Amino acid sequence: MTEPAPTALEKATRFRQLHESDRLFTIANAWDAGTARLFSGLGYEALGTTSAGLAFSLGKPDAAGAVTREEALANAAAIAAATPLPVTADLESGYGAGPQEVAETFRDVVGLGLAGGSIEDATADPGQPLHDIGDAVERVQAARAAIDATGSPFVLTARCECYLTGHKDPLREAVTRLTLYAEAGADCLYAPGITEREEIELLVRAVPKPVNVLIGVSDATLMLKELQAFGVRRVSVGSAFARTALGAAIRAAVEVAKGGTVGFIKQAATFKEINQVFLDDD
Repeated sequence: MTEPAPTALEKATRFRQLHESDRLFTIANAWDAGTARLFSGLGYEALGTTSAGLAFSLGKPDAAGAVTREEALANAAAIAAATPLPVTADLESGYGAGPQEVAETFRDVVGLGLAGGSIEDATADPGQPLHDIGDAVERVQAARAAIDATGSPFVLTARCECYLTGHKDPLREAVTRLTLYAEAGADCLYAPGITEREEIELLVRAVPKPVNVLIGVSDATLMLKELQAFGVRRVSVGSAFARTALGAAIRAAVEVAKGGTVGFIKQAATFKEINQVFLDDD
């Protein structure tokens, strides 16, 4: 007999338990329902969405406000519905100019069956790449209050984007901001772009909540066993899987168009291999 699919509450509870454990777990970031189903049977305990992966699949740039709130939430809902695993949503800066709009976004996301979601402090304004720290804290507080009002164990991740925006002292800024975000109600803390081993270890020691580390950026060669030793709780891949897939597609297309060969096919999954995943899930 097929086991019943877990409820949204069960998924959110499981996701929170993963953060409360003393071991590292990894998240695969899916960009649509199909990749969510493909990744679900490969040993992951949770999935995430990716704003960049979604943007690229829509033919849009990332981090430029090109993807709408409606598109992002529809994508997150489709991914959550496609997998029995907990899913955390990349919600960029909350899709709102102020705390009220941020609260609305998180209230809606909880209702869509997500187990977690992140809010970042980037503004997409080159002149002021990060929200004023007071405003950023208010946005985290608004997200927390909206989540708590639902009664869900939904996990709130707060992101400090200083490594990605060229801050002159990113580690110090990340520690300062993430500590305040934890006090404002964040359950998990995240500074995407941090890659130096010593800085990761210092960050984990300095902040009061579990830390997520992004792998698959730059030429970083971090190993999961190292991150576990540093005390990192969660690892995600961001857009890395989406970029890997698109990179393979680009190289294959160029090979056929310019070289007239089809050597790429040796690296491709077979039709049967992929199709069987979806047949097994029916």
